[in-house]
Amino acid sequence: MRNGIIWVLVLVGFQFQMSTSQVPEISRKSFPEDFVFGTASSAFQYEGAVKEDGRGPTVWDKFSHSFGKIIDFSNADFAVDQYHRYNEDIQLMKDMGMDAYRFSIAWSRIFPNGSGEINQAGIDHYNNLINALLAKEFFFIYAIQSQQHGALGISLNVIWFEPISNSTEDIEATQRAQDFQLGWFLDPLIFGDYPSSMKKRVGSRLPTFSKAEGYLVKGSLDFVGINHYTTFYAKSNTTHLIGFLLNDTNADSGAVTLPFKSGHPIGERASSIWLYLVPEGIRSLMNYIKDKYGNPLVIITENGMDDPNNPFISIKDALQDTKRIKYHSSYLSNLLASIKEDGCNVRGYFAWSLLDNWEWAAGYTSRFGLYFVDYKDNLKRYPKQSVQWFKNFLTS
Repeated sequence: MRNGIIWVLVLVGFQFQMSTSQVPEISRKSFPEDFVFGTASSAFQYEGAVKEDGRGPTVWDKFSHSFGKIIDFSNADFAVDQYHRYNEDIQLMKDMGMDAYRFSIAWSRIFPNGSGEINQAGIDHYNNLINALLAKEFFFIYAIQSQQHGALGISLNVIWFEPISNSTEDIEATQRAQDFQLGWFLDPLIFGDYPSSMKKRVGSRLPTFSKAEGYLVKGSLDFVGINHYTTFYAKSNTTHLIGFLLNDTNADSGAVTLPFKSGHPIGERASSIWLYLVPEGIRSLMNYIKDKYGNPLVIITENGMDDPNNPFISIKDALQDTKRIKYHSSYLSNLLASIKEDGCNVRGYFAWSLLDNWEWAAGYTSRFGLYFVDYKDNLKRYPKQSVQWFKNFLTS
């Protein structure tokens, strides 16, 4: 989640029986006919097998084995073992009714030394994974540098920001916060240059585009991937000097972002201290992208919430993830409104994540999966209540 930007998306077409129980108010049928639903994953968080078949070490291997860096002292050496269990996991996706699977490639399997000779075993693994998807009637929609003439895009992590007050200072600070988060990357790809607020506030520390470079990068993507989870407040921060001294982008922006206002949270909290349920934020974000960037094709490449990995509750209780159902239902309802009522050009939605997995510095303490993974019993997968919700959503 959140760290990868190169992804392969696959699409599957299946025929399903309609479920008659727990049919959600909205369903797949509510969305445009060509809209794609799927789940997302990340190689390092899922695969495991870090020393198998010639895979080389990565910076995250080193980081995760450094004492005190991971909250539960775990590492991703095994992760959820999708390297060996991809056939099982593909079947889980098919059974749920998903159209597509977004996965990343561990380049340390392809180039174990970072460059030079290609590791054929790494190529073979991803060929086998792709063939297994094809065998289940998955086929590619977007592929980076595809010979199938695929589409090139980027996935960006975007929190939506709301001004903490109606003051001009806080409204302007909110715009700067978004410029320094989303605009930093998307403005060059759409307009050929960095946001004016960044150029003004960062000055000579910000690289410049030549006319040729701006022309080259402008319009160089076919879709915009958005990883969106939550919404924060933003307010003005006048300590611009700190940004200059520390080369800190948050301070440079002249904005402070936080999930509280007058001691009250912006929404219901998930497990992670940064993730609050603010479903209307995704609609506001889609409209912002439509209005500022000319309504490009957008794919929600990540959206989801976590539960804590609570060792004191039973698996049976852990499978009752009603808050996750509320999260996906409300975010999808707002996403649908942005499409149907506001005209936003959104074509896909990928839930993070199919499985509970290794969540970077949080280790195994945070569970984002639709499927519960039993870390104490051979990584067995169990469907949470949200799996049934998605089955009903996708087949009704």
